[in-house]
Amino acid sequence: MAILYAILILGGLAVLLGVGLAVASIKFAVEVDPRVEAIEEALPGANCGACGYAGCTGYAEAIVKDNAAVNLCIPGSGSVAAAIAEIMGVKAEDVAALVAKVRCRGDYETSEVKYEYDGVMDCRAAVIIHGGPKSCIYGCRTLGTCANVCPFGAIDHAGPGHIPEINFDRCTACGQCVEACPLGIIALVPEKNSVHVLCVSHDKGKAVKTVCKVGCIGCGACEKVCPFDAIHVVDNLAVIDYEKCTQCGLCTAKCPTKCIEGEPRAERAYIDENCIGCGVCAKHCVVEAISGEKKQRHVVDVEKCIGCGVCVEKCPPKIHAVSLVKPDEMAAVAESQTAGAEDDSA
Repeated sequence: MAILYAILILGGLAVLLGVGLAVASIKFAVEVDPRVEAIEEALPGANCGACGYAGCTGYAEAIVKDNAAVNLCIPGSGSVAAAIAEIMGVKAEDVAALVAKVRCRGDYETSEVKYEYDGVMDCRAAVIIHGGPKSCIYGCRTLGTCANVCPFGAIDHAGPGHIPEINFDRCTACGQCVEACPLGIIALVPEKNSVHVLCVSHDKGKAVKTVCKVGCIGCGACEKVCPFDAIHVVDNLAVIDYEKCTQCGLCTAKCPTKCIEGEPRAERAYIDENCIGCGVCAKHCVVEAISGEKKQRHVVDVEKCIGCGVCVEKCPPKIHAVSLVKPDEMAAVAESQTAGAEDDSA
């Protein structure tokens, strides 16, 4: 009987507590705005924190409760921003596509090594010991901390001594590698830009040369050759203004240490039969590669042209006579235009 009474008492308490919890859950229930759940479904679910909030749930709640901007999800880019804007009934704003970039080329073959490191394979640990094994105090420690923290497997690391490489197809610009790098070498840069200064040293040229063959020496050659005022030497280091850079590649070709990455653009300006000879393209050509008489079709000197695209932007939209074409395709383009003109006349 004692056992039976114990069971009945415990069972009664369980029922009583269950009812109490049920009542409490109803009375103190917090209503969740359905838009929060909808936004969570629209987000990629990476919980990377690149938006500045504690995961996708935190960001969704901030949008609904605090009117946070709808375009802060960098991994989701413009498509996610548009989806969230539709849910919130606001205008979608563009998201600048970014990718991570390791701004250093100084591997163990091009940069001096002051001692052999045999500790924990982590850049943060290596920096504690006299700044790390490399003589350059600014350079990548090459131990792959960034690759280890990347949740998307977007960073390839060949091992100690080698500079990690970013796989842009996988990179979501979450910024975790940026935070993990103890020397601030990794930065988020515009995905559309291919020209980058791969150095963060602020030492003077002579000091840079003693520790690295591919570091920026602050010579200013890039600054002098840039026709768009898009690169300047600031505190002994070349800095690119991505808003002004047209990726013409002149600075890359001129850099004596090759610390500026970027291939010159392959395309060149081509002026077609629609040209009315207004001269706007020639007026704005920064390298004087366009010439022609007024009211006559203008021509482009392919040897001078750098493919910057300024003439394409400046050509009146109604005329649209200038385009960028690869030099080996210009003959085919001209031939097709001639054939089209003959067909129209027939």
